[in-house]
Amino acid sequence: MFEPDIAPSATLLGLLQRGRGDGTLHALAAERPDALAALDACATSDPRHDWQLENRSLYYARLYSELEGPLDGLEAHLFHPDDALDDDESRTGLALSVLGHLAAYGRRDALDLLRRYTACGSNWAWALDELALRDDDEAALLRLAPAVLDRFPAGPEGDAALRAAVRNAYEPRPWRLWAAVHPRIAAAGEQAPFDLWQRQLNRTAAAPGWGAAEVLAWADRAAEEDTSGSPHEATARRAAAAARCLAAAAGPEDRPLLLAAARDGAEGARRAALRHLVDCDDPAAPGLIELAAADPDQRIVEAALDVLGRMRGPAAMEHARRWADPATGGADSALGEAAARLLACAGDERDAPLVADALRHWIAARGADGDGLGCLVDGAGRLGATAAVPALRYIYAETASSQLRGRAARALADTDPHFAAGPAVECLWDCEESTRELAARHVATTGDARVLERLRRLAADPAEEAEVHAAVRGRLTARP
Repeated sequence: MFEPDIAPSATLLGLLQRGRGDGTLHALAAERPDALAALDACATSDPRHDWQLENRSLYYARLYSELEGPLDGLEAHLFHPDDALDDDESRTGLALSVLGHLAAYGRRDALDLLRRYTACGSNWAWALDELALRDDDEAALLRLAPAVLDRFPAGPEGDAALRAAVRNAYEPRPWRLWAAVHPRIAAAGEQAPFDLWQRQLNRTAAAPGWGAAEVLAWADRAAEEDTSGSPHEATARRAAAAARCLAAAAGPEDRPLLLAAARDGAEGARRAALRHLVDCDDPAAPGLIELAAADPDQRIVEAALDVLGRMRGPAAMEHARRWADPATGGADSALGEAAARLLACAGDERDAPLVADALRHWIAARGADGDGLGCLVDGAGRLGATAAVPALRYIYAETASSQLRGRAARALADTDPHFAAGPAVECLWDCEESTRELAARHVATTGDARVLERLRRLAADPAEEAEVHAAVRGRLTARP
């Protein structure tokens, strides 16, 4: 996963990159050239860790509208010579999505840029999807058809690529419009479903024999038989499938075999056996996990920590409390950290101090980001861990992930008595719709003149999500 270069949270650029509500407020208060420069930098160099999970496009489009910003920076980025060399959609996807929202707000210059880029840009399919949603001028869409069709030379390969483009379109409206006047496109649209059917018929996969020993052996053959990813990924996928098979194939007489595989089997069999024993709540599972977590092979350690998260029940929670206890060095071990995450997901109120301690330790060791932090944040909120409020505030302010910030905001809503008059106000401008919805449901409507005005603007914005509209209107009608 690409790791973007994120500026400090105390800077305007850092706030905008994170998609924080304070980013919009600071940008509107800053010198306009400085705000536009920071905004262009964000829209042309995607700051998200995972563009498929995190939202920024509507957030940036709204700010372009508020600042009445020109689109010169987006245009220069889209039509830069690099566009011919780098066809990765992540290079231009955010800029195109911003233009799509601006077109929906009535910006004709944004619509024109999308049309131009569809005709000659490398990420033309994304731009076309934006036009399909925003462009009501059918004549303009029809004029784009020849340029798009020229991308697919006549012949078997070109026809196959055209069918794939039609099949993969997010919004088929332009293709249906073009099919009425372009026979090749009509034929591609008719053939595309049969291509999918043929691929499904041709898909073959190795299957295990019907017995515990055969299933375990099948799990160990993943690296040889599954070439769709790295050998390690293939083994993990196959082991998960094998564990599901064992649920049906393994009987009480197979327990010694499964215990032996979970104790010292090869990676695939060991993963599958561990997961099966955990899912069956076998009394030996905790000891086997503890043994695997100390294995010198990091792949086995990973398998142990993965299946630990599947443990449930009072006995499992007692083991997790022992592993996560700082007095036994739990916070400094991978097993202890995984146990704390399990308590965050499935523990009860008595585990709040352990989860809060795990949060503080995580921040001290790794900062405000990382895989696994989210479940600790969620657990702190679920368990009402008021001792975690300072850590949650730090994560809210510093994380580069807007998804994690939203989770921190939800946890603060459950633990911080000052949330409604503090972070909730900023959250009304957040880039994530779920965070804006949370803010609308919790924000104090007295004491800050900006709140009611922002709620009214959100209620009137046609680009806003329905859930946010519902929360905002409910808040406006319920206020004193």
